[in-house]
Amino acid sequence: MPKPPKLPQGMPTPAQVLDFIQSSDIPAGKREIAKAFGLKGQEKIKLKALLKDMAEDGLIDGKKSAFHRMGGVPKVTTLRIVAIEDGDLIGEPDNWDPEAPGKPPRLTIREPRPRPGVKRPPALKRGDRVLARTEETESGAWIAHPMKKLPSRTEGLMGVVEIDKTGKAWLAPVDKRVRQSTPIADVGEAEAGQLVIAERVGRSDRAGVKVIEVVGDPLAPKSFSMIAIAKHGIPHIFPEEVLEEAPRAAKLKLSDKTREDLRHLPIVAIDPADARDHDDAIWAEPDGQGGFNALVAIADVSFYVRPGSALDREARKRGNSVYFPDRVVPMLPEVLSADVCSLKEGEDRAAMACHLHISGEGKVTSFRFTRALVRIAHNIAYEDAQAAVDEGKPPEYLVNLWAAWKALAAARDARDSLELELPERRVVLDEQGRIASIAIRERLDAHRVVEDFMIAANVAAAKALEAKTAPVVYRIHEPPSREKLIALRDYLATMGKKLALGQVVTPGLFNRMLKDISDEAEKALVMEAVLRSQTQAYYGPANAGHFGLSLGSYAHFTSPIRRYSDLLVHRALVDAYKLEQPAPPGSFPPASGLSDRDRASLQQVSDAISQTERRAMEAERDTIDRYVAAWLSGRVGEVFDTRITGVQAFGFFATIDGLGGDGLVPISTLGGEYFRHDEAAKALVGSESGTTYASGDRLKLKLAEANPLTGSLKFVLPDADARAIEPRGNRPDDRNRGPKKAGKFMAGKRGRPGNIRHQGRKK
Repeated sequence: MPKPPKLPQGMPTPAQVLDFIQSSDIPAGKREIAKAFGLKGQEKIKLKALLKDMAEDGLIDGKKSAFHRMGGVPKVTTLRIVAIEDGDLIGEPDNWDPEAPGKPPRLTIREPRPRPGVKRPPALKRGDRVLARTEETESGAWIAHPMKKLPSRTEGLMGVVEIDKTGKAWLAPVDKRVRQSTPIADVGEAEAGQLVIAERVGRSDRAGVKVIEVVGDPLAPKSFSMIAIAKHGIPHIFPEEVLEEAPRAAKLKLSDKTREDLRHLPIVAIDPADARDHDDAIWAEPDGQGGFNALVAIADVSFYVRPGSALDREARKRGNSVYFPDRVVPMLPEVLSADVCSLKEGEDRAAMACHLHISGEGKVTSFRFTRALVRIAHNIAYEDAQAAVDEGKPPEYLVNLWAAWKALAAARDARDSLELELPERRVVLDEQGRIASIAIRERLDAHRVVEDFMIAANVAAAKALEAKTAPVVYRIHEPPSREKLIALRDYLATMGKKLALGQVVTPGLFNRMLKDISDEAEKALVMEAVLRSQTQAYYGPANAGHFGLSLGSYAHFTSPIRRYSDLLVHRALVDAYKLEQPAPPGSFPPASGLSDRDRASLQQVSDAISQTERRAMEAERDTIDRYVAAWLSGRVGEVFDTRITGVQAFGFFATIDGLGGDGLVPISTLGGEYFRHDEAAKALVGSESGTTYASGDRLKLKLAEANPLTGSLKFVLPDADARAIEPRGNRPDDRNRGPKKAGKFMAGKRGRPGNIRHQGRKK
């Protein structure tokens, strides 16, 4: 075996360090690098500084015991198997840093070949975790060689203590995807039935876990958000240095000499009644020529949160605030997010002002940005603003806002942006934190007024930065992929509808499709199918337009208290339009524009905040599901009007009308015949009776289970003889057919592709 080439001795360059890390057969940490280059004494201290600089410059990642190229994979690491492609298992790093550039690398798993006399390890499958040795091929592809299978994780290592008949303690999961409990080796002071946080005490599941914190009553509403925080790894405790820095930042003085003074304008902030912070406020008045002068005032967070500060590092890490019914996990400490930065009625506040001129046709004909001093005239709830307008005697500031909005709405209609009215569930808690009500949030014109003003300001911000060829963090929504359009076309075909793929696909195409459907149930069904065909919006420095809004350039500018993306847009505007407001010398970082790090890592930070946004959405949705399950836990056995929202081979999911909360109807509860899964039609079809359960069908279901800990619901048919489904009337073979009844005997052939065999009750 040839010896590796001898490396030059002495302090290496960054390029030499990278070459060594990538060519090393073993994990290369600080010790290995120092040994390879013969470093001693003070040179080791210099190496430590060099490695720190390389990490900050985005060249390397990892820890002092094992570095790897940024964007690469450590020599030995933990992988999670996420897919099977062309017969190969595909893995991704289990602990991928969300701030790492690009998407997680995908590695092809190469399982060891069987050897005579050696027991073959269990086959790996999707979801498994493995410790693997990795290598990068000359083509840049990654290969992973599994060393051993690792125990599955207990989500967030949070669960409920259960004691079995033998006195053994178990950690029951609080995630509906985790089916098995974990043994507790050390229960500490926890008692049966308590929600706890635990940590592993060994490398295998058999070793169990140790309770490290008792959260308390698992059914207390406050526990539902804590479960989501732990499960999704959401940072919710601010470091001491951040808490110490926040009050100093809050004391930064505002100057009416260096800021545009807008305190004389009756600017209003229209928000939810339970809003925890107020990012934005609006004002408009007629210009006397059929158009409007308007203002969108946004909290000037960039004045307080400056690049290089501890506040900025933590905000960058969090990416966004996360909102739960009982609490908010803010991006910024409360002294800033809920006080100094929040646009409160009657208080002088720093604002980034977007001045707009809106024509009578609703087009923004000009815009400019300034740093301003504002004093909000009113904080008003959406419902109160709407009531004032509906009663016919609104104050003048609302009359002007509604008039300007009607012009903006007309322009929005003209560009034909995607119109999907999707229900949003709202959980209302009483003073004790208990659930008072859960309902679908009503969509008001007041919501649309604020939304259209925000869209106008966001477009202006993107175009203003483009005009200066300045960096932009765009909000990007790409058109649907061809694969999703084909799936949508095939699904619509099962309903007797056509989608021609030869034409240019625009939001207007979907709008016209929905407008032609008179039946509300069918419209909801098609709307959900259209939604599933859409790509997920994300952040990025390379513009690809916003398909849903029919806009060529779009950035998020209007919520810097709760979104890091908006803070970066504000900083870019500060630089591009020379709006710097320096802090007093020595008291805080002086610059409030984009730092060199911001400019060099826009792609990296865009990827990271796109991931934290998805994390927040999942956590918020999980928590609402738990509240809904808790709300329904006392109504098990009741029959509800539901609608099927999804169909799989193992059963279908249904949601309660007017409440939400998807629950599973297992295929094993449908009766005694085979059911074939028709993937294109999103339906289960009885092979003998023709009984069909399809996405969108409305039917009555009985609630069989409601688990607040996992947020899961389970439904069953009310009884074997009453399985009437409201006919959809939207497929040729369904029209005028009427209710259908399931057969009472087994049908179909065992093993037939696409058929699912399930047993009915034994007689």
